Amino acid sequence: MSLDPDIARFLAALPPPSAVAEASLLDLRAASETALPALQGPLEDVAAVRDVLVAATDGHAIGVRVYWPAGHRLGHARPGLVFAHGGGWFQGSLAVYDNPCRALANASGCVVIAMAYRLAPEHPFPVPLEDVYAVLDWSHRTAAALDVDPSRLLVGGDSAGGNLAAGVALQARDRGGPPIHHQLLLYPALDTAVDTDSHRRYGEGHFLTTALMQRCWEAYVGAHSLASPYAVPARAQDLTGLPAASILVCDHDPLRDEGEHYARRLQLAGVPVRCERLPGMVHACLHLLGAAPASRILLDRSAALLAEVM
Repeated sequence: MSLDPDIARFLAALPPPSAVAEASLLDLRAASETALPALQGPLEDVAAVRDVLVAATDGHAIGVRVYWPAGHRLGHARPGLVFAHGGGWFQGSLAVYDNPCRALANASGCVVIAMAYRLAPEHPFPVPLEDVYAVLDWSHRTAAALDVDPSRLLVGGDSAGGNLAAGVALQARDRGGPPIHHQLLLYPALDTAVDTDSHRRYGEGHFLTTALMQRCWEAYVGAHSLASPYAVPARAQDLTGLPAASILVCDHDPLRDEGEHYARRLQLAGVPVRCERLPGMVHACLHLLGAAPASRILLDRSAALLAEVM
């Protein structure tokens, strides 16, 4: 299917790829703090928002922001979604993802638990992953205080956050960690390989480029082996025993094929999975609710898939 017209206009107005290629990751991080919120549309109201600090295994204080959806009543337990933001592991923040998390809480009916995991390249793998795991563990231990049903605790994320969610699901299985009811992976970054049809078709001119994705991987994995399944979930040899998954990929996204391939591998491993391709959408459409209203299909389909498994 062709690009959504609003997304096509958004892409046409972007700076040339050379501008992104020449910018440092730290400059791109700074620019995203204002550029992405400007695309997200009006701020959604939720029942409540609370900021807390959670200790990482090394003592670092992780900023965590909890969102209770509109209409929530105290004392009524809901599913909890531990959500890792995207941004190529080098950008993204609680501020940038404030409105997307509000929208996700309202659409899904989940208590959304977002965190400011430490970013690459200053903090490469496994630091961001361990931060997400620490928040998952805290969410399970404090579920009652959060009005979260611990038997319905989910992990999720978009893009690099989808990678972290998949990695944490693998970790929790192998460590005998907190029970995870479901994975919600939104256009996830799961493999370093770029020899796919979607990378060839959409690796330039569709918001995320193949060249930038390769820079992201380099910043995240640093000197660590690319073979670690926790860093590169697509390299995991054993996918059995993982929580059921909902995977949403975007039609015009270089990462589309790796998400669909991971879904097929989960199915072969006996893991219940639903995978849908969103027509006309590009990578990071969670940020485009204001610029391209049709991108709300991401929230609508996420909510519908979660409703089936809740």
